[in-house]
Amino acid sequence: MSSDEHRDELARRAAAGDEVALEELLRLIHAAVARRCARVLPHPQDAEDATQEALLAVARGIRTFEGRSRFTTWLWSVVSNSAFATYRRMRQHADHTSHEMPEVVDAQHVSVLAGARVDLVEAIETLRRDRPEIAEAVVLRDVGGLDYAEIAATLGVPLGTVKSRIAGGRSALKAMLTR
Repeated sequence: MSSDEHRDELARRAAAGDEVALEELLRLIHAAVARRCARVLPHPQDAEDATQEALLAVARGIRTFEGRSRFTTWLWSVVSNSAFATYRRMRQHADHTSHEMPEVVDAQHVSVLAGARVDLVEAIETLRRDRPEIAEAVVLRDVGGLDYAEIAATLGVPLGTVKSRIAGGRSALKAMLTR
């Protein structure tokens, strides 16, 4: 049995209520989830916060996994949502704090503003707000690493629609980033 098949089987068992399978599944996916979160949040502590949030979301939502697609297809959607939710929460917190420089810099609040990918994350957030169906396809492809067929299955749309959404999303992101 391949590692993907093993994860799929654990996910099906966990969705059916098998707590031991869920624990093993969470252990198996931890490192991969951390790597995906780090693609969105460059500061290690921020990525770890998003990782923990994503793993918690998996544990809480595993019963919604129906097994019609690969577990990783479902997982990367959950992980992307968690990473961006962590970013939004940190950004809101940073926006609500004083604009004066504090005596002691708190890396947790500054990291989201100092990361090299903040411009891209903000552009994706704008796209998610304005055109969520396009943003979801781009995030699943470029952050989640899913192939086009997996994205089509996840979103429940034809392959051509996925390709169109990704092309349109990338074009929109490029325009936002080159302003």
